[in-house]
Amino acid sequence: MPRGDKSAYTDKQKRQAQHIEEGYIDRGVPEEEAEARAWATVNKMTGGGKKSGSGRGKEVTTAPAKKGGKAGGAAAASRTAAERSASAKKAARTRARNAANRKRAGSSA
Repeated sequence: MPRGDKSAYTDKQKRQAQHIEEGYIDRGVPEEEAEARAWATVNKMTGGGKKSGSGRGKEVTTAPAKKGGKAGGAAAASRTAAERSASAKKAARTRARNAANRKRAGSSA
């Protein structure tokens, strides 16, 4: 079966992917990227194409479909602008320090 062949997927999985893809497109994601993300989500939820056979089923989880928009929002919302700014400045200093350390370690090797 060539890559990208969707014959192993059920009609339900195909509908799910289509619906997820439309949601991404509505949010401004390019069509090709939206399709890739949609199928990745369906694969994560259902374990890939549903092949027939006893004992080959895998439990379906809806967590990947509900993940978007929740990661990172609540923590930032509960902090003041000054706290967020201080955190961002600290992160920038850490990134700069780590980059300098990597550069220094690379030149001595």
